[in-house]
Amino acid sequence: MNIQKAISEGQDILMNKNIKTSELDSEILMANVIDKDRKYIILNLNEELKEEYLKKFRNLIEKRSKKEPIAYLINKKEFWNSEFFVSRHTLIPRPDTELIVDQILKITKNKNKLNILDIGIGSGCILLTILKERSSFNGTGIDVSKNCIKISKINAIKLKVDHRTKLFKTNVDKFNHGKYDIIVSNPPYINKIDIKYLEKDVVNFEPKSALYGGLDGTSEIRKVINSSSELIKKNGKFILEIGFDQKNKVIQLLKKKGFFINSVVKDLAKHDRCIISTKI
Repeated sequence: MNIQKAISEGQDILMNKNIKTSELDSEILMANVIDKDRKYIILNLNEELKEEYLKKFRNLIEKRSKKEPIAYLINKKEFWNSEFFVSRHTLIPRPDTELIVDQILKITKNKNKLNILDIGIGSGCILLTILKERSSFNGTGIDVSKNCIKISKINAIKLKVDHRTKLFKTNVDKFNHGKYDIIVSNPPYINKIDIKYLEKDVVNFEPKSALYGGLDGTSEIRKVINSSSELIKKNGKFILEIGFDQKNKVIQLLKKKGFFINSVVKDLAKHDRCIISTKI
């Protein structure tokens, strides 16, 4: 079977499972199997596939038909301008989270030698992207997951920022290393009621610990705010990702811990997504 026929077969299977990106997904999985880019695929549709490649491709299509995310099937995800290694142990980096990177880069435009702490580092996409963009900065990342720390280390090496990165497996309320100019966090913030309404490819495959924020969605946010108020330097910036309906509640929590609210940034869907504050 040639590449074109295999891709069409995969596309039909995915279409029958109501996967809207069936053609794109089939091409991405094929490119991954034969270790080429999509441009090569399009230019070589008549190339015959080795039997081992066809078998591997069909296996990936079957997994995708069950809504397993593409990022987990190929173990990578583009974020900002880099490719990150991901696995089912980490949350898949989202375009909305690039807003946080954008805001931090604006805040630090003329700054040098800042120390940044990322609470709940996951794949490392936020902290490591900042370190890549700001060559004089140093970063520390913490996470309760041993696997997230391992994956962040892999990505730090990939992005060539490992010499400026420290990683700790720890809970935020047990962490007391140093004081930081900037603290950033994308904590779990989905509440108990909403979590069951998430897309199947999210709720069935992504780690619950990176999604579930307690009964009202703010239990982890509270912990992060409490610890950050102790770990941040005076006049330090705290950038926090939140759920679309949590702005007022989180602002009150921040104010109680001595933070001045600078701004609330909306995501691509015009929902409140990120609060920027300053420790006073």
